[in-house]
Amino acid sequence: MKTRFRDRTQAGQALATQLTTYANRSDTLVLGLPRGGVPVAYEVSQALNLPLDICLVRKLGAPGHKELAMGAIASDGVRVLNYDVLSWLAISDKTLEHVAAHELRELQRRGRGLPGRPTPTSNSRSHRDRSRRRTGNRGHHEGGTGGVAIATA
Repeated sequence: MKTRFRDRTQAGQALATQLTTYANRSDTLVLGLPRGGVPVAYEVSQALNLPLDICLVRKLGAPGHKELAMGAIASDGVRVLNYDVLSWLAISDKTLEHVAAHELRELQRRGRGLPGRPTPTSNSRSHRDRSRRRTGNRGHHEGGTGGVAIATA
């Protein structure tokens, strides 16, 4: 059964109750994905006494179906891809690279106004993963912080 929350504040508070084992850990960071995930992440970081950061990402919209996500890309170039959509629409590597390059340029443009700091996931390798956009299906990223990151979308 899906739980509906009054707002993102309540959702973050509820999520924090499920993550109490991460409270006060020095190797843990809460990441919020703009726009909707940041208020959720804020509540988690406050409740668990953890640092908060944002992770800029862009949807990789399928050509001709821009609202259909074939994946996502982060500002450091890391990708999480939905192989089902890529296969269903027979998306070529060339097309995927074109869309990813466009969205990465947009991320860089939007990130210019943000304070400079290293990204939590500094490894810029791409990863093709059978992940979905939903938070319940986890993507995979090797390298990076070596600790735990809690991400909210």
